[in-house]
Amino acid sequence: MQTIITTPPTSAVVDPKPASSSVKHPCFNKESSGTCGRVHLPVAPKCNIQCNYCNRKYDCVNESRPGVTSGILKPFQALEYTRQVLDREPRITVIGIAGPGDPMANPAETLETMRLIRKEYPHMLFCLSSNGLAMPEYLDDLAELGVTHATVTLNTVDPAIGAQIYSWVRDGNVVYRGRDAAELILGRQLVSIAGLKKRGLAVKVNTIVIPGVNDQHIQAVAEKASELGVDLMNLMPMFPTAGTPFGELKEPGKDVIEALRAVAGPLVPQMTHCRRCRADAVGLLCHDRSTELGGVLSACSKLVPQAQADRPYVAVATREGLLVNLHLGEAKRFQIWGLASDGNEGGGFRLVEERQAPSAGCGPTRWEDLARLLSDCRAVLVSALGDTPRKILTERGAVPAACSGFIEDALALAFGEDGIARLEALKARRGGVGKSCCGGGDGC
Repeated sequence: MQTIITTPPTSAVVDPKPASSSVKHPCFNKESSGTCGRVHLPVAPKCNIQCNYCNRKYDCVNESRPGVTSGILKPFQALEYTRQVLDREPRITVIGIAGPGDPMANPAETLETMRLIRKEYPHMLFCLSSNGLAMPEYLDDLAELGVTHATVTLNTVDPAIGAQIYSWVRDGNVVYRGRDAAELILGRQLVSIAGLKKRGLAVKVNTIVIPGVNDQHIQAVAEKASELGVDLMNLMPMFPTAGTPFGELKEPGKDVIEALRAVAGPLVPQMTHCRRCRADAVGLLCHDRSTELGGVLSACSKLVPQAQADRPYVAVATREGLLVNLHLGEAKRFQIWGLASDGNEGGGFRLVEERQAPSAGCGPTRWEDLARLLSDCRAVLVSALGDTPRKILTERGAVPAACSGFIEDALALAFGEDGIARLEALKARRGGVGKSCCGGGDGC
């Protein structure tokens, strides 16, 4: 028997007028869609779920659908791209992150981008679109960063239907499938929507209409959305994408979508002007300029971070000064390393100084203090660390890397392009960096 998570229908009259904060948001207010634009910043490549209708392809300029982008930006590149886009398209009023993966599956990149944008453009509306799985942990962060609008995909409130839609769901290092996956993501989506509304954000629900799967279930989804106080519902016809389990299904026609909107409309205001935007969409909804400005995005994706000049050092947790072999929580002091005087890693590295670590036992405050202590360091090399210090240090710009091996080998990677990701990958694959004799990273 199917378990349907829903609520009784309501006869309440729904006010279709947008909230004051949504007047200049073209998705939330149809009347402004011809005069107010948006720019999506593609800074979130990773996704934590696999939907049976989704096949994300980059560099596919002829397709206009979610999950598609011509390039990936790092946070500092996204800020420069925003500057250049706003110079060319002053009608933009909304800055958003919609992938190409899931923003909250890329929390460090997403939050840092928001922080940079908010600092330079405090007057802009800011939004993001998420599947909701990883969102609950970051609800307070989103509110504190001034996010005004959010979209959560809610395809079903019945786990039996969800098991048909999601191939797998990954929570941390655990992968769920079938009904377990559907129950997990549904629970997180409901918590996310409720949490966003509690914090004063305008919330839109996207529901992908999949023929033969959830097309007879739309009223139940609308009832739950109404109960949660959702501001807008967007019924999107599934786009048949080659290479996916649902690739052979027929796209629902306009008449089907209109009939479903008539059912859901008395419960939740309906969006009727969606363009199924790309993850790098830019411009007005009726005049997307992502192809025209693709060269700007590509050029920005190749920029070298100015932050490297502001953060010229790398901090190292070491027992004896030869290996990276201390857990972050055990480190009483950090070695601070910089490039040799010629400014090129090929010229070697120099030990600048040692710094005393903050006292233990202060909870998150300890890691905030450490972030301030290492404010001129682009990376922190340790043998291991917990999730809380990783989150705090990453968000403050001193990106931690769990690695092991000789300090000099680790520094060569840390000062290089994408060095932190490469260090983590090496640790996971072979237990160390370079010729370390200590595969576990705990020292000899």
